[in-house]
Amino acid sequence: MSDSLAHIKVLDLSRILAGPWCTQVLGDLGAEVIKVERPGQGDDTRGWGPPFLQPVDAGAGAGADAAYFTCANRNKKSVTVDFTSAAGQAIVRRLAAQADVLVENFKLGGLAAYGLDYASLCALNPRLVYCSITGFGQTGPYAARPGYDFLIQAMGGLMSVTGRKDGEAGAGPQKAGVALTDILTGLYATIGILAALADRDRTGLGQHLDIALLDVQVAALANQAANYLVSGTAPARLGNAHPNIVPYQDFPTSDGYFIIAVGNDGQFARLCAELALPDLAGDPRYAHNQDRVANREPLIAALCAATRAQTTAHWVGKLEAGGVPCGPINTIDQVFADAQVRARELALSMPHAVAGTVPLVASPLRLSRTPVSYRHAPPLLGADTEAVLRERLGMSAAEIEAIAAQGVI
Repeated sequence: MSDSLAHIKVLDLSRILAGPWCTQVLGDLGAEVIKVERPGQGDDTRGWGPPFLQPVDAGAGAGADAAYFTCANRNKKSVTVDFTSAAGQAIVRRLAAQADVLVENFKLGGLAAYGLDYASLCALNPRLVYCSITGFGQTGPYAARPGYDFLIQAMGGLMSVTGRKDGEAGAGPQKAGVALTDILTGLYATIGILAALADRDRTGLGQHLDIALLDVQVAALANQAANYLVSGTAPARLGNAHPNIVPYQDFPTSDGYFIIAVGNDGQFARLCAELALPDLAGDPRYAHNQDRVANREPLIAALCAATRAQTTAHWVGKLEAGGVPCGPINTIDQVFADAQVRARELALSMPHAVAGTVPLVASPLRLSRTPVSYRHAPPLLGADTEAVLRERLGMSAAEIEAIAAQGVI
């Protein structure tokens, strides 16, 4: 079985999360990914800890990368090149001339000074798919601003609909618990790259992708954006409740909380039966979802009174047996201990040059004929520099030694 993208070479000039997430997906699908990093420093996330990987041999001498770095950088080769120097620029241009895809997330115009912008590299390699990831895009009044996930979650509206509703204890805007805008941007970038590669199969030409975190976050507002555009009313925070579906939120139990996610009228009737609340099922105020949304507060109060009587485990078992979508609110250790997560093998371990092994989260992509593969653990900084220069660019040992002496690599 060959990997889906085994024929694709990716030059990764990105760092932090959105760009590396994109290139890791491409790498999982079989692409050869060469990650270009700053000599002596590398991707910022190598230092974003604790926790850090622990060397098996305390005297190994190699740096211990942060766990953060490992989440987005498997299936890559690390090449350290100082492309602020003319010799470093020449190396990156030669690698780009051979590449199918280049991904970068520098500020607007940041690579033009080094001759590594799209116009310069397209002239060398017209087949190159060049993906620029920025906070605000290549155009518009904010284009020159730096953009970070937290900032974009705020500016893009996500925080305005996340958190407890006004008037409740702890009310206020809240960011998501992971850098969700970065992750979504990496996925949209991947989709755009695959579309551009498909177009290149027909035309022979690459193109420039302008992917912005703000664009992605606004697009990902989904039903909340649609609710506003149709009604003219900006959605408010509802905590764990859903603006369009009731009941669809967390409920208290005698020992904690659990989730009920009723998606249709039949499921609501089954919920009422399992909770021994037949009067609710027959109440015209709750007959259909739109009625339940209109009469949300008294319905939720009645349901909460019932669910408090038993434990989370009791209700999850009973409602699951009754065909009502529900589940516990797992901590992350409970997630990885969950029987379904274990059956799907979502935790994996790979050999690592310093730590012995490194634990990772598996790709969720399941392809029947060309499955993803795990070929390289997240690389040590510069681990592949000499091999790539020798094998890809045909540089001799003397040439490599000379530029190393100059601090270029």
